[in-house]
Amino acid sequence: MKWVLVTICIAALAALLGQRLLKLSEIALANREVPVKRLPNCHLLKNIEYGAEDLTILRDGLAIISTGLKYPGMPSFSDDPGKIYTLDLLDPRLIPVELTIKGDLDRDSFNPHGISVYIDETDKTIHLFVVNHPQHYTSQVEIFLFVEEDNTIVHLKTIKHDLLHSVNDIVAVGVESFYATNDHSYPSEVLHMLAVFLGLPWADVVYYSPGGVKAVGDGFLSANGINMSPDKRYLYVSAILDHEIAVFEIKKNKDLVHVKSVAVGSLCDNIEVDHVTGDIWLGCHPNGVKVAACDPEDPPGSEVIRIRDIHYEKPVVTQVYADDGSVLLGSSVAAPYEGKLLIGTVYHKALVCDLK
Repeated sequence: MKWVLVTICIAALAALLGQRLLKLSEIALANREVPVKRLPNCHLLKNIEYGAEDLTILRDGLAIISTGLKYPGMPSFSDDPGKIYTLDLLDPRLIPVELTIKGDLDRDSFNPHGISVYIDETDKTIHLFVVNHPQHYTSQVEIFLFVEEDNTIVHLKTIKHDLLHSVNDIVAVGVESFYATNDHSYPSEVLHMLAVFLGLPWADVVYYSPGGVKAVGDGFLSANGINMSPDKRYLYVSAILDHEIAVFEIKKNKDLVHVKSVAVGSLCDNIEVDHVTGDIWLGCHPNGVKVAACDPEDPPGSEVIRIRDIHYEKPVVTQVYADDGSVLLGSSVAAPYEGKLLIGTVYHKALVCDLK
C-alpha cells in the first residue's frame, strides 16, 4: 500500500511539474514568431551600442535615454557604467549627446534602468528620476536636476526603501514622489522564479513620497513598465507575463483602483504615452525565450504596439512595427514625436523611423 501511495504522489508531482512547465512556455511566448513589419526611413542611432532600455520625450522633442543596463538573466555586452543621453528629434542629424553627471553619485556602479521626468511648474525645473541597480540585484532611485543648456544632470538624492526591492520602472508625480513597479515578488531571484513557476502573482506597484511609502497595486507575476495618462487621473502598468496592460484609477490618497486590463498578445516592456492623443506606445518582446538567450543564429525580434482609446469599451490595439532580429534585438520602449518613432532596446541599439 505504501508503494502505491508513493507512486501516486510521484505521478501527481510529475503532472504538476509538466503543467507548470507548459504554462511557463505559454507565459514566455516560447513558440511565437512575428512576421516582419517595417517602417520607412529607419536608421540606427550613433553612439548607442549597448542598449537604450528606457526613454522619454519632452514636449520640445528632446528625448532622454538610459543606456548600458546590466540586468540579471539578460545578456550584457559591455562592462562600462551606464550612461544617460539626450537626442534632439527636431535636429535632422539625430546624434545622441551623452550627459555629464555631476554631484555625489558613484558613476562606476551606475546601472540605469527605467526613467521618468517631472517638470516643476513653479520654476520649470526638470527633475530626472532614474532606477539604478548599482549591485545588479539591488534597487534604488536617483533624482537628478537636468540642466539642458549645459548637457548635465546634477545628482540631488538617492532613495532606498525595503518596499523598493526590485524596481523596474518609475513614473514621477512630484519633485520627490513617484510610483514604481517591482518586477520581482522577492528580492531573491530564486524565490521570485519559484513564485512565477507556481503562478503566484505577488509583484506589485509602490507609491513613494517623503511622507510615506506604501504598496498600492498588486496581483502581478511581474510588474514592468509604468506611466500615467495626460490628465494624471490614470496609471498604466505592464503586466508583462500576463501579456496585458493594467489600467488603474489614481485616488486622492494615491491608492490605486483597478479599472480594466487590455490584452496585447506580447511581452510588453516600457510604456510611453502620447502627450497629445493619449495613445499608449509599447516596446515589446515577441518571444521571451529568445530575448533572454540572444542566440545569434536565432536572434530575438522586436515589436512596437500602440493602444488607442484605452478608456473606451473596445480599445484599438495595433502592431506598428515588427522585426525578426535582423535589424533590432529586444525592443523595450517606443515613443512617437512629430511623425517619427524612436525605439530602444534592452541590450542592443536604438532605431528611429518615420511613421508616415
